[in-house]
Amino acid sequence: MSRRPVPTRKASWRDKLGPGLVTGAADDDPGGIGTYTQVGAQFGYGLGWAMILSYPLLAAIQLVCARIGTVTGRGIAANLKLRYPIAVLWFAVTLLLVANVVNIGADLGAMAAALDLVLPGSIGLYTMAFAVVSVGLEVFLSYAKYASVLKWATLSLLAYLMVPFAAGLDWGAVLAGLTNPGLTFDKAAAMAVVALLGTTISPYLFFWQTGQEVEELHRTHQAALKDDPDHARAIWRGIRAETLSGMALTLLTALAIVVSAAATLHLHGTTQITSTAQAAAALRPIAGDLAFFLFATGLVGTGLLAVPVLAGSAAYAVSEAFGWREGLDCKPREAKAFYGVIALATLAGLAINLMAIDPMTALYWSAVLNGLLAPPLMALTLLLGRDRSIMGGMAISPSLQGLGWLATAMMTIAGAAFLLS
Repeated sequence: MSRRPVPTRKASWRDKLGPGLVTGAADDDPGGIGTYTQVGAQFGYGLGWAMILSYPLLAAIQLVCARIGTVTGRGIAANLKLRYPIAVLWFAVTLLLVANVVNIGADLGAMAAALDLVLPGSIGLYTMAFAVVSVGLEVFLSYAKYASVLKWATLSLLAYLMVPFAAGLDWGAVLAGLTNPGLTFDKAAAMAVVALLGTTISPYLFFWQTGQEVEELHRTHQAALKDDPDHARAIWRGIRAETLSGMALTLLTALAIVVSAAATLHLHGTTQITSTAQAAAALRPIAGDLAFFLFATGLVGTGLLAVPVLAGSAAYAVSEAFGWREGLDCKPREAKAFYGVIALATLAGLAINLMAIDPMTALYWSAVLNGLLAPPLMALTLLLGRDRSIMGGMAISPSLQGLGWLATAMMTIAGAAFLLS
């Protein structure tokens, strides 16, 4: 939606699709797709309930992030720097950097492996090419053009929403499996739940959406809502609808992947996926060429959306911590350090691929890592959202606080269960 105090023209449908949609779509990165495929193959429909349960939890924490950005006009790291000791700031930024670099590495490797299935060639060269393209999109496109590219890139998720139909699923069996999972909760299941929650409620989403909401304020010349209370209600209504829609899209896509893997791979005895190539190739004889093609090309499309988001969220956090000029609306010469972090984070992720780590293994463990690192970052975000010295009279509501703390508790319990097991 247009966020000008007094709109001068009717907003187009594309103007109404902003940070909430892109953040939701970026959540289904190759890491998430790999994790959802492994979980569906290993447990069938047994963990589908975790995906359904995670929607209100994910939506709540992203709404908190969106509110912090629009109300204060600053990102999460900038607000932490303003309110808490420097050690707290660097604790949060370090957790984010570790998780993001691992995710970038896993995503680049998975994208290259997927492209190699469709267009056989050099996986190493493909990995480097994807890294260069991802950095180039953020550095050399203006924010307006880049935001438009991200919006169109969300269409790559349609590939995964189509896979269940291409696979010809028995929908009666799907419904029965989701409503009566019959799962024994053991160490493997605990790890899978942590991976599912970690790849769905991911730290980079918190920093990215907050930063993008600030960018939108700048793009539309809108004051931070704390300084423009007269228009806050209408603006927030649009942001909330967009964020809820974006998170619904990511969860529907994730559920489609879990269900497709359960109804094809798990049903036919393939319970361990050791590579993205195996995941796509295993679908071909079971679900047909179309399902195989959608899976493989979808990995590439979602990766091109997610890798810049991962690198960008790291750049927002580091730049805010140091007080550097930041933002995709800046030209490269105006924010050299900000764009330098984007390039370095992507390069570090590229270096991970030189360690001969299997892409699917890296994807799964990056999700577990996210699940373990997210709770403290979620707690800090919620403390910011309720802090009236930062938010003024627009602190998050008790109901949003409750859902946010429930999400944090669920992530903490799942992580503790995995570690103790």
